[in-house]
Amino acid sequence: MCGICGFSWSDERLIERMKALLVHRGPDDHGSYVAEGVSLGHRRLSIVDLSESGRQPLSNEDGTVWITFNGEIYNHLELRSRLQAKGHVFGSRTDTEAIVHAYEEYGLEFVRHLTGMFALALWDAGRRRLVLARDRLGLKPLYYTLEGGRLRFASEIKALLADPTLPRALNRQGLFDLLGYEFVPAPATLFEGVRKLLPGCLLTLEADGRARLSRYWSLEPKEIEPGGEALAELLESACVEHTMSDVPLGAFLSGGIDSSTVVSFLSRSLPAGLQTFALGYREASFSELEYARLVADHFHTRHTELLVRPVDAAVVERSVWHLDEPTTDPSNLPFMLICAEARRYVKVCLSGDGGDELLMGYDRFRASKANAWLEHLPLPQRRLLYRAIMACLPDNERKKGASNIIKRFLQGALLSADGEHIRWQYFSDPAQTADMLQPEFLHDLDTDPFTPVKRWSSQAPRERGLREQYVELNTVLPDSVLMKVDKMSMACGLEVRPPFLDHRVVEFCYSLPASLKLHGLTTKWLLKQAMRERLPPGIAMRAKQGFSIPMKNWIRGELLELTRDEVFSSPLIAEHFRRDTLERLWREHQARRHNHSHLFWTLLNLAIWERRLLRGDALAQAAVPASSAAPAKHSEPQPLLQVAS
Repeated sequence: MCGICGFSWSDERLIERMKALLVHRGPDDHGSYVAEGVSLGHRRLSIVDLSESGRQPLSNEDGTVWITFNGEIYNHLELRSRLQAKGHVFGSRTDTEAIVHAYEEYGLEFVRHLTGMFALALWDAGRRRLVLARDRLGLKPLYYTLEGGRLRFASEIKALLADPTLPRALNRQGLFDLLGYEFVPAPATLFEGVRKLLPGCLLTLEADGRARLSRYWSLEPKEIEPGGEALAELLESACVEHTMSDVPLGAFLSGGIDSSTVVSFLSRSLPAGLQTFALGYREASFSELEYARLVADHFHTRHTELLVRPVDAAVVERSVWHLDEPTTDPSNLPFMLICAEARRYVKVCLSGDGGDELLMGYDRFRASKANAWLEHLPLPQRRLLYRAIMACLPDNERKKGASNIIKRFLQGALLSADGEHIRWQYFSDPAQTADMLQPEFLHDLDTDPFTPVKRWSSQAPRERGLREQYVELNTVLPDSVLMKVDKMSMACGLEVRPPFLDHRVVEFCYSLPASLKLHGLTTKWLLKQAMRERLPPGIAMRAKQGFSIPMKNWIRGELLELTRDEVFSSPLIAEHFRRDTLERLWREHQARRHNHSHLFWTLLNLAIWERRLLRGDALAQAAVPASSAAPAKHSEPQPLLQVAS
């Protein structure tokens, strides 16, 4: 697991500047390859083959093919054996070298032979071809700019900003979408001109300057034999493969079915004992420590529990810096904190990420199905009824509870059906958004909130369940969930591996009948049946709680001053938003008349992003310690984590 960067011309000083902004991703080693027509950079987090033989950029035996690679290839030993039988000569034990020889053997089809998570750049000196590739699900990020035949790329946007010739400008469409989705839908970013390489895609730049974007993998239903045991066997095999490591590894454990499933299989393949980590809060409705403890005791893991205190300005600034652009899922913060603690013990952690996407575990899947049952009521009457009910529901400080669940369902149901199930994950009322933004900001923008959803749903199967999962796996998963997992873990030099997102597991689950995933309103039905006897009593059938924080309460308390000062002093927000509307919404939130925490958390992140990344000097700010990043006017930070008693 590492950080990569480079571009399609020769410049030794620039490649070193870019690498300097990726040190956190690869604190163990670094390397560069600079030649006519290409510069490649690498920062290394040593996981497999810790020797100098694993240093990147790495080449084939005659130096005609070079690679800088971020990720893990779990089938590299099988691939190596196959390539050696064809005459290829290896000089290291690394999985990276298998990619180089696979390209020599299979050309641009090499990516189809890789099982794992990866973002890579490959230079073919003979053809003078530069190739970028990203794994099938988008577990590893890869950003690029392309203009006039000049290509830049990096694991993080801040490394691209090291090039002083790169223009910095706000992508207004990206900001509009961010307000609703809490992320900027790919391939766009919040920086005009900087793009994300889509999952399952290749970008090739040929010697004549022509660039070609192609897709090598996409979701398609397959013929399978559905069953709980088949799913369990596939997951266990993936968990075993994901233990490939020359350094200590552990697992995150929330007490939910996904992470508990991973821990159950790891406890079989790692009989010497497994280190597990759980995170909790003092607010009882947000904490799952008791369930994580039950699973840890059952499987005899070495278990560490952590309590999160309300975050301070320094932690918020650090998260924004590492995210590159706001992705404002509030779980970013606790995930960064647990990664920092886990890194004290291990270098690799397995997680349960992906189970909700594969097996319809989110409430938005249930809301969509429930809404389908209500569609026999005429739309105008439904809207009148829904608005009347919402007006009677007060804001509840608990995470869930009947009033919060009903209100969230009605908010999504009032949005356009074009939003599919994602409308229950869309956090902005279109009318409110139009009222917040300056009229000139909206000029020439696509103000249909669900255009990004429609781009994917138009390519999906017609069956509702498959269509919704297709949208989910191509939008929220790579652009929000996996960005959080990658950026927050790599901020701490920790590698996170999610076995549920092995592409073979994904293809199997996608091909299951919808009734085996969402059975009535019971989510993850097949997994629950498969794991009932494998997990402690009650764990498999627990309702999903989710990995989030009491943000709406913190913005009314511990983060009130920080949020107010940053939002209402931001030049970007002052330029593009109507202050009178924001002040009204702020008063509503503080008076507990409405919950606007999603909006103000997004605006807080946006204000810090503008100051530190859009306007700031990336290289200068990278040298500022996280603990000193907070403005002095805010209260003194307190310890954010403590071992739970």
